[in-house]
Amino acid sequence: MMITRREAILAGFGSIATAAVPSMGLAATVDELTATFTGGAAAGEGGLTLTAPEIAENGNTVPVEVNAPGAVAIMILATGNPEPAVATFTFGPAAGSQRAATRIRLAKTQDVVAMAKMADGSVVQASATVKVTIGGCGG
Repeated sequence: MMITRREAILAGFGSIATAAVPSMGLAATVDELTATFTGGAAAGEGGLTLTAPEIAENGNTVPVEVNAPGAVAIMILATGNPEPAVATFTFGPAAGSQRAATRIRLAKTQDVVAMAKMADGSVVQASATVKVTIGGCGG
């Protein structure tokens, strides 16, 4: 089978368009992400510490730290971002502590939510509102 030059060009443009917009249609809502992480279990309070600044001078780099002793996984969500899933950390039995620190990008003033799946199967949640004064991923 011979491929024409026109077909090759169209295939090339199609692959470029697919690569340029990889997450179109893949962005999940906060509720979908929460349901997937918790497996439908109700999230409780306590046992999880979320540390985030009340005011972020620059939304491009906001420090966040989560600590959940006894957790097997921790998920961080930014509820106001176009893509709310920020990070998921998984801890094995040899983990020294169930703690993670990172810097995240926030589009605007919003809630940052952390959820931890504990070793006994329960799920705990903590949230913090971060006021973004400039910058961010949305403008």
